[in-house]
Amino acid sequence: MGVCHRGVSTQRRTVSILGSTGSIGRSALDVVRSYPDLFQVEALAAHANIDLLEAQIHEFHPRCIVVSDEAAARTLTGRGHKVHSGPAALEEAARIPVNVVLCAMVGAAGLLPLLAAIDAGNSVAIANKEPVVMAGALIMERARERGVEVLPVDSEHSAIFQCLQGANPASVQCVHLTASGGPFYGRPQETLREITPEQATRHPTWDMGAKISVDSATLMNKGLEIIEAMWLFNLAPAQIEVVIHPQSIIHSIVEFTDGNMLAHLGVTDMRFPILFALSYPKRVKSPLKRLDLTALQALTFAPPAFDAFPCLGYARNAAEEGGTAPAVLNAANEVAVEAFCQRRLPFLAISEVVRRVREKCAPVNEYTLETIVEADAQARRVAAETVSALGS
Repeated sequence: MGVCHRGVSTQRRTVSILGSTGSIGRSALDVVRSYPDLFQVEALAAHANIDLLEAQIHEFHPRCIVVSDEAAARTLTGRGHKVHSGPAALEEAARIPVNVVLCAMVGAAGLLPLLAAIDAGNSVAIANKEPVVMAGALIMERARERGVEVLPVDSEHSAIFQCLQGANPASVQCVHLTASGGPFYGRPQETLREITPEQATRHPTWDMGAKISVDSATLMNKGLEIIEAMWLFNLAPAQIEVVIHPQSIIHSIVEFTDGNMLAHLGVTDMRFPILFALSYPKRVKSPLKRLDLTALQALTFAPPAFDAFPCLGYARNAAEEGGTAPAVLNAANEVAVEAFCQRRLPFLAISEVVRRVREKCAPVNEYTLETIVEADAQARRVAAETVSALGS
């Protein structure tokens, strides 16, 4: 028997949340809180925020608790909780039989738990795009083999998923991913040299975690979403366009071969796509605030500025190159963003780290889990060296 087991059966939809103390995890538990008769939490996994995790344990009574940071796990164990720790425990928590595993861990660390959930036959709701960027082909192939749903939680990809319901895939001309532009879109490049982490994480329309907020400020987030959309919806890079939409009301648009377009509109609240993913294929009545169309002043659109935000172009190039190129891109960006948030790297140097790592780490066309993991590790080593050189 593993470290966690399911226990008694339930008529409610069972959910495991990997990354429960992050922004998406907290929003997901708010959804669960609003529907006590619909959802039951089976497992909660977090990294090191044990005070918040302990409050979640007392409220939602999960059967399995995992803390990836072993020192934090020991502290929580000392408070009288049965806690499991380490990467293997995360994967085992993902294997608990449930209706859906919400994968909301930040970064590449979520890849192996995501694959473990799929291998166990659990449907997955993906809120962290990095694993799909790294290994999208493997993820989707395994999901098809095991007959499980891969449900996007990113607002843009949830929008595309909903617009494609009932559509013939061959009828899709392209998809348009909308981007707010982040807090610095339109500002002269020279004004970005002294940007602080506090400024970069102050997103104008969404309340998100630090990493994704910085990615939004560099537009890398939208570049990663291009790669994610390729795998989730079986699209070529040329079928994915990015458009700047500062109001963040239209979350994505699907354009069909006959010229018609379907757009998904909604308020900027991640609980909407989370609720859709957790309750899919049903729709349940929501108490959340609705979009008031009469209150909208304007909806504006503009092309992205690739020169001012080079990360978007680097991501598109990686998507076109294929193989392990997206894994290298993702690893370099993760290291650079972490260094920026720790004030070891200037904001404008994030894209420079990505560029240099992409140049030094040649992609491998052989697309296996082993080559992806090796490419990720190599890119992180080179990125750390590059950060040291640029930050000195």
